Amino acid sequence: MTTTTRGKVGLIGTGMVGSSFAYALLQRGIASELVLVDANADRATGEAMDLNHGLPFVRQMLIRSGGYDDLAGAEVVVVTAGASQKPGQTRLDLLRKNADVIRDVIPKVVQSCPDATLVLASNPVDILTQIAADLAGWPSGRVLGSGTTLDTARLRYLLGKHYSVDPRSVHAYIVAEHGDSSVPLWSLANIAGVRLADFVSSTGQGYDPVALDGLFQQTRQSAYEIISRKGSTYYAIGLALLAVVEAVLRDQHTVLTVCSPIKGRYGVEGIATSLPSIVGRRGVEEVLNVTMSPDEVLGFQQSSKLLAEKLAGVS
Repeated sequence: MTTTTRGKVGLIGTGMVGSSFAYALLQRGIASELVLVDANADRATGEAMDLNHGLPFVRQMLIRSGGYDDLAGAEVVVVTAGASQKPGQTRLDLLRKNADVIRDVIPKVVQSCPDATLVLASNPVDILTQIAADLAGWPSGRVLGSGTTLDTARLRYLLGKHYSVDPRSVHAYIVAEHGDSSVPLWSLANIAGVRLADFVSSTGQGYDPVALDGLFQQTRQSAYEIISRKGSTYYAIGLALLAVVEAVLRDQHTVLTVCSPIKGRYGVEGIATSLPSIVGRRGVEEVLNVTMSPDEVLGFQQSSKLLAEKLAGVS
């Protein structure tokens, strides 16, 4: 028997990523309650006040700041707490500092809302998701990370622009690390069911492996480009988190490239990383066994090995 309150969401960390998610959640109108928790209590209170002032324009919900005890009954808890990536840093550079944050946060979440689904966005999200899953000790799937949902969205956007089609009609995945060792699954990429190798756009744009690799390089460098210009990324990851949380709250069984602990897929074990997964009420309900090319499998294994080595360094 669970002890969750339908539609109650907790958010730990009210920096730019957390507040962007909270703003998106407010507008979507899918939550009954949102509790904001932050080490800086004044920041959480200020964000709650600001969000509450928007309630006359959207569907009603309860928004408040509080402590970990106030998370009791949450269906979903989103964690964005921790240091953010700075210009010149990789996501893995944040590991040791943010691992300490996660080791502090997760036991408090587990104590306050033991039946929640936990969604992480703090970086490096793959490794921190594995640490959080180990600390929580919850059933498989109930601890997941945003993974490569944003990377996948970036690639779909660029492919849509390249082929002059709505990015929502583009079906392509990036898997493995949310970072520099990510892997595009070109063998599965398609537009409305037509594989890229066979697709010709209305403007005459056909299959060009060099151009596609350039789009992937743009995808992989996007965060660095944004950070160098505005200091951090937050709007798009806020919407990616909204998609994950909505899939849980509405039990949508949506396929998303979230990260979760992998158990024996493609020869990988003991590390959280991203694969297309069915997300519903209890988090990751199934990790899909997609057909990758041999090069894609190798890239996935190499990325997973890198993550496992970094995890071992902070275990």
